[in-house]
Formats: sequence, structure tokens, C-alpha cells
Amino acid sequence: MNKIKTAVVGVGSLGRHHLKWLSQIERSELIGCYDIDSEKRDKFASVYGVKSFATLEEVADSCDAVSIVVTTKAHYDVASFFIERGIHCLIEKPITATIDEANKLVSFAQSKGVTVTVGQIERFNPAVLSLAELDIRPSFVEAHRMASFDPRGTDVAVVLDLMIHDIDLVLMFTGSKVVDIQASAVAVISEQADIANARLTFENGAVANLTSSRISLKPMRKLRIFQKSGYYSLDLASKQADIYSLAGSTDEPGMRIPLGKSGKEILYRKKADNGQDMLGAELTAFLDAVAGDRKPAVTLEEATEALRIALEVKRIGIESIDRMLESEPA
Repeated sequence: MNKIKTAVVGVGSLGRHHLKWLSQIERSELIGCYDIDSEKRDKFASVYGVKSFATLEEVADSCDAVSIVVTTKAHYDVASFFIERGIHCLIEKPITATIDEANKLVSFAQSKGVTVTVGQIERFNPAVLSLAELDIRPSFVEAHRMASFDPRGTDVAVVLDLMIHDIDLVLMFTGSKVVDIQASAVAVISEQADIANARLTFENGAVANLTSSRISLKPMRKLRIFQKSGYYSLDLASKQADIYSLAGSTDEPGMRIPLGKSGKEILYRKKADNGQDMLGAELTAFLDAVAGDRKPAVTLEEATEALRIALEVKRIGIESIDRMLESEPA
């Protein structure tokens, strides 16, 4: 197997995990890391015995592929720099700060013929992957994503920090276009929206109700899918899934629950965490795509659509915050 020379750009709290996995994945030959903080990049370069790059030019001259783990507002400039030089990129979510930047990146990557994907990591959650062989056709999806307050994420609204994961998943599961968006938000601690709710209606009639908060005392990442043939409850935090479906042939494994006098049965199966590390799987998939063994797990077009929906939810949510402030007594 030919090794792919890799580097990490941005070695903050998440970037250092990218470093760890790129130092271990068989297909990766970790060359080095870059960060605007020279002390930080020197520290982690020393930990992994790789180069501490002083400039992005040095990274591009030495590597075939990079993980871009910088602030959202820098995504476009950094990614376009590497795409221009023919370097394959994995960009942490969201793809960019604006739709205009995202669209430009899509066109640019196509013209340069490089592999570029976006780190929508929940795609690699074992609970999500456990539904891969099922016929998922949601009528209604409900998601709750709660996290404790972390100042590190307050440079973006909770919609772009947390909810975008669930937006990406419902777009993937429904396979349909969003035709209506309703939303509300509350700014509690930061100057951005800290709690948000969105109701998305899809062209095929499906509806998704998404709630995200980053001031919760109890973390939660759950997604429930309701459809004619079954009900699927995903605990994304524990990476487990509870699957309820109408029982078919008698040889299907699982617990059978009679449905009263209907003569039908519900088949219950539990999919436990298989131990797969989500980031490790994401980076492996990225390098497999670079090598031509598979398509990118998340295309730039998919990431752009998730961003479009997220930005619209954010805009509507901000309007709801402004209306509430205007209605408060002086």
C-alpha cells in the first residue's frame, strides 16, 4: 500500500486528535503539523516526531493531503490555498462561514480535480452506520443535541456548532429537499444563539424537529426516526441504536413483540457500539477516497446544503431573538 503524506493544519483541542489518528492509520504517513501558534505546533510536532511547519507553503511542498482544523472563518482561505496547489483536503465542519465561499470551493475543487470532503463526523457513528442496510424512509425525525457550555465554541451560533450535525443526518436519511424552515432561538450566555429549535419540512412530506443547546447540565445526542415500517432510536452519545420494525419471516433474529389481536409482531433489535472510533473512521475514509478506493463520505455539495439550511435556521432564530427583545418591557 502506498502511503499518503499527511499533515494537520490547526492543532487546537480537536486538531491534536487528528494528529493522533493520522500518526496511526496505515495509509497515512504523518509528515508534520502547522499552527499560527508556534509554541503549540512545536510541542505537538515533538510529541509525534514530525516536522513543525512554519508556513502553509512548507506544508503544501511536503504533503499530499491535509486535515484543516482551524476556525470556521478561516476555512475558505486555508482550503482554497491547498486546493490551488493540488492538495487533498478534509475540512472540519462547517464547510465554510458563508454559502458564497462554499459554492466557490465546490467549483474550485472540481476544476483542480482534488478530493475534498467535510468532517460531518456523525456519519461515522456506529449507531448511524447500523441503519445502513435498512430501508430508511422517514416520515418524522426528532433530534436533541445538548452540551455543556464551552467558551471554545462560541465563535459561532449553536446551529453551526451543534445542530448542523443533525441537519446533515436528516438530509442524508430523507434524501429530499427542504421546502420550509421554521425556527426560534435564545441567547443565554454568549452573544450568539445558545439554544435553537428548527422544524424542517421536506419536499417528500417528511418533517424534522431539531433542538440544540450548549448550556445543558446533562449532555444528550439522540435522534429518532419514525416511518411506516418501523421506529429507530439512535443514542449517538453511547453509539447504540434501538430498532423496531414490523416482523417479516420467522427466521429474523431479535425479540418479537405481539401487536394485540392484529396478528402482527414488532421485531426489536439492539445495535451496540462496535468500538469503532468515529474520527479514526472518518480520516481513514478520507484517505481511501484520496487513493481512489471509494467516494468521499460527505461531498462538498452535501456539506454546502447542510450549511445553507443551518444559516437559514440561524437567520430565522436571530429574528426571533430580536422580536423577543423588542417585546420586553422597558
